[in-house]
Amino acid sequence: QSNNGNIRIRNYDTNGSRMHLYLQSEVVQLRSHTNNHSMISAFAGAQTELYYNNTKRFETTNTGSTVTGSLFTTGNISINNVAPKIYDYEIINEFPRSINSYTQGLEFYNDTLYESLGRYGQSKLVKVEFRTGKKLKEINLASEYFAEGITILNNKIFQLTWKEKVGFVYDIDNFNKINSFEYENSLEGWGICNNGIKLYKSDGTEKIWLLDPENLKEENYIEIYTNKNKVVGLNELEWINGKIYANRYLFDGIAIINPENGAIEGVINLSTLKNKVTQHENLDVINGIAYNKKRNSIFVTGKMWDKLFEIRIKN
Repeated sequence: QSNNGNIRIRNYDTNGSRMHLYLQSEVVQLRSHTNNHSMISAFAGAQTELYYNNTKRFETTNTGSTVTGSLFTTGNISINNVAPKIYDYEIINEFPRSINSYTQGLEFYNDTLYESLGRYGQSKLVKVEFRTGKKLKEINLASEYFAEGITILNNKIFQLTWKEKVGFVYDIDNFNKINSFEYENSLEGWGICNNGIKLYKSDGTEKIWLLDPENLKEENYIEIYTNKNKVVGLNELEWINGKIYANRYLFDGIAIINPENGAIEGVINLSTLKNKVTQHENLDVINGIAYNKKRNSIFVTGKMWDKLFEIRIKN
């Protein structure tokens, strides 16, 4: 930073490795374009260390007239100094569903609801008439798989498994399995969504991975942060109007994530919703977000909940 407050950065480029500093509306982002420790250089006299959340992110070394530094991670790092906006909600409708549905994935496609139900020995992929909860089609997964999130793109259903490090691809019309894919660098399978071009996959850490839907390779990732902390345990994901909406395991709400930089821009407080379903000993956490484009509303539910809620966000 210069004396007049202007940030003075130039690109450092070597062997195809590039690092850019982006300024995007109160969010500073360091973005790597390689899988190795990339480099950035600034004019001599610039700040020599960058910390975020008490973790060193960037360190510089004086080399004559310039300062060169190494980034201590790969992927995208967001430094977000804006607290998330808190939203309330209103219930538009309530619909019945099976109280035994252990929801791990929830998505509308052509106004029809699809669910991924978890647990070993009970995992399923299900097509549902959302108004009645009637199951229109279902297939069981082998007992060694714990089903997790789903997303639908180009008439294909992409389904994750939890610790088995494998995902499945199905034909949406007949549920025939047409492909499978192994996780590369991500630790586990949690939630998944898509923006019409890429798949976005969470793995229980602060990372959301970007996958090519054709070869299913993990190409990059973003790291999810509030203005105070990194955020882990991102569960069911849904792409809604250019943002990623995410349940967080053991938290009663939905995070609204900027997919460009990983900043959590908002949180929908759903803490009162669990009290509106039948209370029983197997009742579990909120999990399940499905955006219905035709109705311009969000559907939410939880594990072993006997209701599906149609809601809208209140500003």
